Amino acid sequence: MSDPRLSRRGLLAGGAATAVGALAGCAPGQAVPPVAPQAAAPAASPVSGGSAKEPFDGIHQAGIATAPQTYGVFVGLDLLPEVGREALGRMMRLLTDDARRLTQGRPALADTEPELAVLPARLTVTFGFGPGFFTAAGLTGRRPEAAAPLPAFAIDRLRKEWSGGDLLLQICADDALTLAHALRMVVKDARSFAKVRWTQRGFRRGAHTHPAGMTQRNVMGQLDGTVNPAPGTPEFDRAVWVSEGPEWMRGGTTLVLRRIRAEMETWDAVDRVAKEFTVGRRLDNGAPLTGRDEHDPADFEKLNAIGFPVISDEAHIRRAHVADPTLRIFRRVYNYDEGLTPDGHADSGLLFASYQADVSRQFVPIQRRLAEADLLNEWTTPIGSAVFAIPPGCSPNGWIGDTLLT
Repeated sequence: MSDPRLSRRGLLAGGAATAVGALAGCAPGQAVPPVAPQAAAPAASPVSGGSAKEPFDGIHQAGIATAPQTYGVFVGLDLLPEVGREALGRMMRLLTDDARRLTQGRPALADTEPELAVLPARLTVTFGFGPGFFTAAGLTGRRPEAAAPLPAFAIDRLRKEWSGGDLLLQICADDALTLAHALRMVVKDARSFAKVRWTQRGFRRGAHTHPAGMTQRNVMGQLDGTVNPAPGTPEFDRAVWVSEGPEWMRGGTTLVLRRIRAEMETWDAVDRVAKEFTVGRRLDNGAPLTGRDEHDPADFEKLNAIGFPVISDEAHIRRAHVADPTLRIFRRVYNYDEGLTPDGHADSGLLFASYQADVSRQFVPIQRRLAEADLLNEWTTPIGSAVFAIPPGCSPNGWIGDTLLT
């Protein structure tokens, strides 16, 4: 229950440390333990000379359960008007061949800089189909219900240049040059069928600069991805991989990509205690305000000395909480930074990539709760949104999308 005498902005503005400290109920002088290892996602193995490879062929596409690489780029493309089902089949055969070669350290066909393909650096190339893909193929009846634009949320300030798209390319690698080369090769072969709608580049701390197993931080300084199903577990499989619905999608998933601008100038003006009250976690080690370690379960019933919830009713972790593990989402988040505005302000934020078996049952309910009353909304603004069906993987003799287009 919130104190009606305290407004949101009044509570969280810079001078509110005393009031917020009382509500947070933190014990003074409490020792902070070392950051706990992240149990939610596997750590990347040390890379020797960039030669590490991720498998391309398999039941699922790579780039989802794969330990996140240092760099990522998401590209949304619009299909050309004349492209139909037969042309889409040719395009996906061609792009699959490019991806299969490049991820294994081999140059794409007609690669004029083959030396740039030698070090794959855990390169993955993942493909997704937007609503327009099914329309162009004449297969709207086989489009998963999830492959549709999200409902409108009051907090959205969406811009066309960051939203929508018929075809997705998600390319990730531990080396920026490897990534740039793969991006150019794949997009070059897609140009006969589609034009680029948007390009969104992201980054994370690399394995060589970030202790193995630790949860990543976002540009706002928060540990991002604490409560995440762990790849390779039954919980992850049920939450992420499609097992119902259209037969051709079995083994695939759906991706919601949200571009979320971080309002860094106003976030900087908020004191540390207020930031922690907003999120519901300590900034230094990610522990919930009711615990000591990052992965301690949050106690949403705990009250402080004056009878208020230690974790506010509007704290981010309470609004995002999902009790049923099968209804969680899998977050594979990248930061973005587009440099400085003429005033010297940061243009940065998150590329929030969420994978789930069912968008309407998993992602949408969480997003509605966040949009309704998340304190963090004061400092984050969704400016881009796109949804894609991610087809299953393929056999060594197959190609991505063959279960749909053949």
